[in-house]
Amino acid sequence: MINALGSPQSLLLLGGTSEIGLALARKLVADRCRRVVLAGRPSTALDSAADDLRSAGAQVEVLPFDASDPSDHPTTVQKAFIDDIDLAVVAFGVLGDQAQAEVDAAHAMEIATTNYVAALSVLVPVSQAMRQQGHGAIVVMSSVAGERPRKTNFAYGSSKAGLDSFATGLGDVLHGTGVHMMVVRPGFVRTKMTAHLEPAPLSTTPEEVAAAIVQGLRRRRETIWVPGTMRFVMSALKAVPRPIFRRLPV
Repeated sequence: MINALGSPQSLLLLGGTSEIGLALARKLVADRCRRVVLAGRPSTALDSAADDLRSAGAQVEVLPFDASDPSDHPTTVQKAFIDDIDLAVVAFGVLGDQAQAEVDAAHAMEIATTNYVAALSVLVPVSQAMRQQGHGAIVVMSSVAGERPRKTNFAYGSSKAGLDSFATGLGDVLHGTGVHMMVVRPGFVRTKMTAHLEPAPLSTTPEEVAAAIVQGLRRRRETIWVPGTMRFVMSALKAVPRPIFRRLPV
């Protein structure tokens, strides 16, 4: 259960090698989270992440999880919820190659399947399990890219837009059940996934996103932007007429 200070005692990280997810896990373990379930593709990176969290004092379980295989998702969630889960974080995703997605339907489908379909595939059983236990919080990693997909990344942006809409709607359904949904919309985050890109203005780090998530959960926020100023930036961009918007270098 979440303790008197508002800190979760157990965490399910779907996307067990996510840099943002692991930054959050380390922060929660330092704040007395004792059980961590890392769900991800078996790899040395996943094993190393588990060892690091164990060294920090957490009881860590590792579950095989492949976002591209939705048939196994209900079983993964069931195994994680053998004991109560206070916080579940959906943190997996791919950036993809925009230029390739424009001419290669299979690649475009890969982006959509991982970022949208697979996320829905775990969100439904996770929300059901939390409703059954009567408490918990779900954090969904969306993106400001979903607010207004741009021509430079509309394959990724459209997948995040779909995920954001589904998570927001599911959060409305869960309201009053004891289960809290929070959608996180970061701007450019400096991770291995974005290392080949030039950092955008107002770029941030996994640790800064993790700190914002913790604060948002304690304040029972339903949506957070990281950094917070991105909310106003994207509101302004959404108001730009399309003929002008398509000429912007974004």
